[in-house]
Amino acid sequence: MHAVFMTLALLAVTGFSSLISKIGRVPVPLPLVQIAIGSAAALAGLRIGFDPDMFLLLFIPPLLFADAYRMPMREFGELRNIIVMLALGLVVFTTVGCGYFVHWLIPPITLPAAFALAAVMSPTDSVSVGGMLEGGRAPARVVHILHGEALLNDASGLVCFKFAVTAAMTGLFSFQQALGSFLVMSLGGVAIGVAIAWAASRAEHHLLLRGYDDPPTHITLAMMLPFGIYVIADAAGCSGILAAVAGGMTVKLTGVMNEARTETRLKSTTVWDMLNFTFNAVIFLLLGLQLPDLVSGGVRLAREGGVSPWWLLLAVVAIQVAMSAMRFAWIWISVTARVLIARLRHRNTVIPSWRSVLVMTVAGTRGAITLAAILSLPVASEAGSAFPGRDLLVTLAAGVIVCSLLLASIAMPGLLAGLTPGENDPSLRELDEMRVELAHAAIQVMHDEQERLLAHGAPLDQIGELRQEAISRLLHEYQDTLRRLDDTQAAEADIRAAAIREKRTELALRLHVIRHMRELLHRRVMEKHINDETEWTITQELDFMEHELRIEAKALPPAAPHDFPAPAPRHTDFQETLS
Repeated sequence: MHAVFMTLALLAVTGFSSLISKIGRVPVPLPLVQIAIGSAAALAGLRIGFDPDMFLLLFIPPLLFADAYRMPMREFGELRNIIVMLALGLVVFTTVGCGYFVHWLIPPITLPAAFALAAVMSPTDSVSVGGMLEGGRAPARVVHILHGEALLNDASGLVCFKFAVTAAMTGLFSFQQALGSFLVMSLGGVAIGVAIAWAASRAEHHLLLRGYDDPPTHITLAMMLPFGIYVIADAAGCSGILAAVAGGMTVKLTGVMNEARTETRLKSTTVWDMLNFTFNAVIFLLLGLQLPDLVSGGVRLAREGGVSPWWLLLAVVAIQVAMSAMRFAWIWISVTARVLIARLRHRNTVIPSWRSVLVMTVAGTRGAITLAAILSLPVASEAGSAFPGRDLLVTLAAGVIVCSLLLASIAMPGLLAGLTPGENDPSLRELDEMRVELAHAAIQVMHDEQERLLAHGAPLDQIGELRQEAISRLLHEYQDTLRRLDDTQAAEADIRAAAIREKRTELALRLHVIRHMRELLHRRVMEKHINDETEWTITQELDFMEHELRIEAKALPPAAPHDFPAPAPRHTDFQETLS
């Protein structure tokens, strides 16, 4: 009963945390709000145990699977070199450089233990990275690089951590063994993820061909897939994290979801969005729940060592500064090398600005993987001794997690304010080009239908006249769409901006109308003019309309602050879409 109560409490607090952040307009990212709420709950007496292995199994596979599925594959392929440089090279560079720095800063921490701490802090957290960059304010290439890095660097960081722990506990280390183990874990994890996901996709394809497209069954099995991939890869001694990532990409490349019904896809998107939101929130709530005990343990360690707790805080800040400096240097070196190689090959390449490099540096936050791995360090028991300096390492790692989140929340808004979201992003142009092509195709279909109706030469019957009227209405709609899109593409920046503002205003008005439709529908139900079944049918129609409009609104570039006047006090869908 206690476990059930704790689960329900976490889910309730998850919803309230988002509500508090939005209603209170808290000027910090939601992850920090959730950490603060979790810490407050812990101080009030709520205690929840933290099992690192259970944590990694329950939360990490579905989140990484979903992130990998949503990763743009073309951009991932184009940016693969710099992503690998960050996901592999930066992890090793940080492990070695920060390890020596920690050992120099705090000599009682042995060098292998310092390497273990640096290794566990080297992977960035995909959950917090997504939270920091949400809203579409960062350039697309920066977002793709950061997401790709966060998807891949967990495996390399955990392998470095594993061998550093072994060296600290036994005093033995073999570079050849470490390299061989890394290759087996990485390549094996990718192979297992690809194989299982491909087999599952083929099975789903055959079921869909035979008409077995039941949305609840499809979604349930799809949600179980990342867990199965992770467990099988982990049991085989490979990286379950990379297996989940490879599985998500494989399912996307097979295109099996495109064969499912529209209802299945819409419901699946809703379920995965809810899972992503809930798991992300619970992760940071759990981090906040552990924080008071970690802080009190750090204060106790400082006093036992005869130093001030403030010294421990300064050590955390110093480690964060050192890691940020290393990250900035490595990113700049990677970008420079990429530019030089492109010039030697006489290819054009994009040179990111200093501000973009700073965004990528600050966005290197630590989170769930770091906390779970550091808490997995051996504790003293009858089976063996504790990891040397375990409590101090746990305290330092927890401090760096919070410090990295604070740094990002403070610095990110100012850095993003000077960047152009659409900088070097072809997706906005491609969206309009594809819509123009689709509109031309639709107009051609309508013209073909008109010609087919008139080809008989005989007067049209009633059905033919109705069809002709429908064709005329659709032609007018598609031609209007084509006119607007051609204006958007056609000319200069001010014309394009005006067309975008016109489209945003139109979408906002449509959403505003739908809201009033819902209110009228609800009144008619309460007045007993219509029954519940009628309400449900019309509500579904309005839901599909609103979903399509929100997809269009999301594809538009963010509005500049001067595009529209300040919104009225009452928050509506109209104002939300304008901004």
